[in-house]
Amino acid sequence: MYILGISCFYHDSAAALLKNGQLIVASAEERFSRKKHDTSFPKQAIAFCLQQAGIQAKDIAYVVFYEKPFVKFERNLITSLENFPHSLSFFVDSMRNFLAEKLWIKSDIQLLGIDSTKILFVPHHLSHAAASFYPSPFSKAAYVTFDGAGEWTTTSWGIGEENKLLPKEEIRFPDSIGLLYATFTSFLGFPINDGEYTVMGMASFGKPKYQKKIQKLYTLKNDGSFVLHKKYFSFNKNATKMHSDIFEAEFSACNKFDLAASLQACTEEIIFTLLHYVQAQTNTENLCLGGGVALNSVVNGKIRARTRFKNIFIFPASGDDGAAAGAALYVYHHILGNTKRKNIDNMFLGKAFSQKDIESFLQSKQISFTKIPDKKLLPFLAKQLSLGKVVGYIEGRAEYGPRALGHRSILADPRKKQMKDIVNKKIKFREEFRPFAPAVLQEDVKKYFVGDDRLLYPYMLSVCKTTTNASKEIPAVLHVDKTARIQTVNKTYKGKFYKLLKEFKKQTGIGVLLNTSFNLKGEPIVNSPQDAYNTFLKSGIDILVLENCVLQK
Repeated sequence: MYILGISCFYHDSAAALLKNGQLIVASAEERFSRKKHDTSFPKQAIAFCLQQAGIQAKDIAYVVFYEKPFVKFERNLITSLENFPHSLSFFVDSMRNFLAEKLWIKSDIQLLGIDSTKILFVPHHLSHAAASFYPSPFSKAAYVTFDGAGEWTTTSWGIGEENKLLPKEEIRFPDSIGLLYATFTSFLGFPINDGEYTVMGMASFGKPKYQKKIQKLYTLKNDGSFVLHKKYFSFNKNATKMHSDIFEAEFSACNKFDLAASLQACTEEIIFTLLHYVQAQTNTENLCLGGGVALNSVVNGKIRARTRFKNIFIFPASGDDGAAAGAALYVYHHILGNTKRKNIDNMFLGKAFSQKDIESFLQSKQISFTKIPDKKLLPFLAKQLSLGKVVGYIEGRAEYGPRALGHRSILADPRKKQMKDIVNKKIKFREEFRPFAPAVLQEDVKKYFVGDDRLLYPYMLSVCKTTTNASKEIPAVLHVDKTARIQTVNKTYKGKFYKLLKEFKKQTGIGVLLNTSFNLKGEPIVNSPQDAYNTFLKSGIDILVLENCVLQK
């Protein structure tokens, strides 16, 4: 049985395909369109899923959309009417989007050759919950989802048990922790649904001096529910501005780093109040998190210390791209009653390019390269990295989700503190305060990082404190507050990255590499050899590795 999940028309459009309940292929549309956070109908991602599986549209049992478009239309219409005439721009913008595309999603799917009886719709936050619970190792767990907004829901919690999801309570629009964070992201000059990571990084440079100021924007209750005070916000009536004039007057004179730190502190206060309540209600030590807010790795790193949850799972693509997979999983398990679940062991679900494809591309463009077998490639790369060279690296299938985990990565030596500035300024072209992640051999984790092994994810989802060894030996991957968002790599890793780390350790004594996504600021992570070559030319990357083909400047 094949089930195709789709998300689109908000941000991070994607397609994901299940085969008998196993997630076998998935990709965001941006990887093919080269438009970051692409919102459009994921035609290319769907075509890729079918091609990768070797099937046609007629072979699909169900196509599942990740939310209920008419319910979302209802929310935007009611919100517009409640705030009219101040909401005129919001009304015009939302109606244009809905009437032009969002209400016709069923017709778009049918154009693929899918019968209308095979098309299903799952509520947005149930899609997030399904993505977080069904791939987890838990037979029973509490789940919590939070983002900007789905249809009406902005936060939800419930219980996952075997193949069923049992929703319990929710918080509804406009009260949203995601939109609270996004409002400050926009106010600080960064794009929403993207700049939140930047604000989280900024927070470590400041102090939460304005926490009480921000707390005036909402009322937090003991059960973790909250109410935003509407006079400070305009996202429900203005298509281009998230905050009100009152908000601007309140925060315009604030130091931006202290404001980011204060926002992070308030976010943690809200989340941990909610998690305490959920744990008490469910009486379980297992927690699954979903939705875009679940990518706040600083929060994730504190869950075990600040709550009674002991075991945590977060789907690596926990945003709207991953909701495509969640929608399909919900139908397979909860609706169709299939009880056998498949734990996820890697996120390499995207497009791969064969050695022959890569050589044909390079030869067609008359690009000179050296072909190096694995036995010599890994020692060569480890040596070049140790000499301070920055490597753009492609192998195997691309990652699903926002993190590059060694298949579409930029790699560098973590031992040199100045390497962080080099990669930020000459390669990523982004703010100097943005940190980089360390990829570390699993067996060396405790030498450099402090925390419970169960929180040291292989997916860069959790921030850990670091040891004095880390400060001395790998300063380029430490944030200003001596923390790091780590990727653990062990011998089960699908690809050569584990062996490369072992070789780097053999040559330098350090089993860690600086690992960041292979893209420039404002661009999606590279997908193809052409994408990688374009980025190689436009940046300060010294060496490009396309499987076994090596290009040097």
